[in-house]
Amino acid sequence: MTSAAGVPGSPPAGRAKLADVAALAGVSVGTASKALSGAGRMRPETRQRVLDAVEALGFRPNQHAQSLHTGRSWTVGLMTTDGIGRFSTPVLLGAEDALGAGKISVLLCDTRGDAIREQHHLRNLMDRRVDGIIVTGRRTDPRPPLTGITGLESVPVVYALSPSTDAADTSVVTDDRGGAQLAVEHLLSTGRTRVAHVTGPEHHAAARDRARHAVGHLCAAGLSPSTGRVHFGEWSEAWGRRAADAVLRTAPDTDAFFCGNDQIARGVTDALRERGVSVPEDIAVIGYDNWDTMALASRPPLTTIDMNLAEIGRVAALQLLRAIDDADATPGVHTVPCRLVVREST
Repeated sequence: MTSAAGVPGSPPAGRAKLADVAALAGVSVGTASKALSGAGRMRPETRQRVLDAVEALGFRPNQHAQSLHTGRSWTVGLMTTDGIGRFSTPVLLGAEDALGAGKISVLLCDTRGDAIREQHHLRNLMDRRVDGIIVTGRRTDPRPPLTGITGLESVPVVYALSPSTDAADTSVVTDDRGGAQLAVEHLLSTGRTRVAHVTGPEHHAAARDRARHAVGHLCAAGLSPSTGRVHFGEWSEAWGRRAADAVLRTAPDTDAFFCGNDQIARGVTDALRERGVSVPEDIAVIGYDNWDTMALASRPPLTTIDMNLAEIGRVAALQLLRAIDDADATPGVHTVPCRLVVREST
């Protein structure tokens, strides 16, 4: 009996090699290699024959050989300080989508916010000769750049969500100014004029920045916060409930709450419901983050600001790919626009 491998033009037995691809496509091994790497010039139909042969044979390139040939490992490190993943997971997924399109593998490292663990992961990434690193975290506060490892200066690094304190680095962040503007303008468009702002700890950049921009946009409209000040507290529902009571004691004519995150907003809606206040008929409530678990479970579901975390990851990955390819990676801080998600609370 003659095996299938002996039939001309049919897939060979065992794992296919580049020579098998070349033979099936009717080209030289060098041409097949160039077609797969995207290098060199050739007719589109020639490249397509090679790709068809790859599919027919189930050919998988030898990554080690490719690395030796190109000087690249085709891997990128994704380093996060957010063990919970509430904010970093969407960023990392967006980055992985962009990197996967370039057939780059991703090595995920969770530092848990520990400097010693960060150095350990960084050494491992350098030992694996990664082509670049993306760093992200759970907050928007600036962080020190990666340091302390020999050879790190030759590896491109991009910071996502949590920007680097070094202006020469490339950082991709959310546009909190634009997000606050979307929230305030939406409330004003519904006829609200007595807006309270309740947010998280003042030492967090996200709370400070959103508060500053919220007050600024209110002032631009000839208004001020309904209680005359910003209410800083915690990123929690419990704080939202307490803050709602405090605001209504001070300014009972408040007709809207702009909250620094969705947890606070959900706490506010709970407190208003317990008081018999109708949302949004009597008082409108808008949150921030578009955390589905919180925003959709709220009664009523929350209007909120989406930070476009996946897009932050995607843009960071594209910036990194440009740097890896020796193109002009743009240093400095790049902002990604937020978007307004309207639901029943307004």
